[in-house]
Amino acid sequence: MTLSITGKVQGVFFRASAREKASSLNINGYARNEKDGSVLVEAEGEENVILNFIEWCKDGPRMAKVIDVNVEYGVVKNFKDFQSVNF
Repeated sequence: MTLSITGKVQGVFFRASAREKASSLNINGYARNEKDGSVLVEAEGEENVILNFIEWCKDGPRMAKVIDVNVEYGVVKNFKDFQSVNF
């Protein structure tokens, strides 16, 4: 699934925190800063933990100010772990 997270989500450790949260939930994928100021997340895992992760993304880390989380379901890509990457 792909999450597009908007608001004050860059420069607040969103990607690193998402990697930490995803790893604790056994979710694979990545979090990437986008040029428009949003964070894009690709996430794969069990449905119940993905739902938990989406709820976490709606708040993010302490300094984040999330405005919206857009969720799109897509093709499974079989990621091996969760990474924080640059655009």
